[in-house]
Amino acid sequence: MIEAIEHNLKRGVKLLNSISDIEYSDTSMEPYHSSIGGHMRHILDVFDCIFSGLESKKVNLAARKRNELAENKTAFGLAYFDEILQQLHTLKDVDLNQMIEVSDDLGLGTVTTNYTLASALIQAHSHAIHHFASIGYIISKLGIELPDADFGYNPTTPKKAHI
Repeated sequence: MIEAIEHNLKRGVKLLNSISDIEYSDTSMEPYHSSIGGHMRHILDVFDCIFSGLESKKVNLAARKRNELAENKTAFGLAYFDEILQQLHTLKDVDLNQMIEVSDDLGLGTVTTNYTLASALIQAHSHAIHHFASIGYIISKLGIELPDADFGYNPTTPKKAHI
């Protein structure tokens, strides 16, 4: 699991290494006016919430850092990716079946429930793929090349045969 998450997050690193700060922070794309950097920062914030709550076994997904520098400057985005990847590596010998309490605001208030650490990581990974798909839309509109053909695709999505 850790290897799959790392592989996917490195797609984001590859993208950031190939674009400018202007492309990274561009919010001109309708309809949401979100930037590549905004999505990347948000993806990493979710992983950070998990890592921040591991010691206490209380993860609050609403307690995101929302670091504007990581959202607007590729160098800070890359540093945030590096931080999250380093923390991910520390989990290689950790019991992923341990129970943690996860809280989030679902729109009508905060809900708290029990997860395994593995299930929280799977959710964060799927969430990242979802946002990579949104980023794929933005980069296509900006005329930037996808970092790889699978960027933003869930591995379970059937691939269409090209004739």
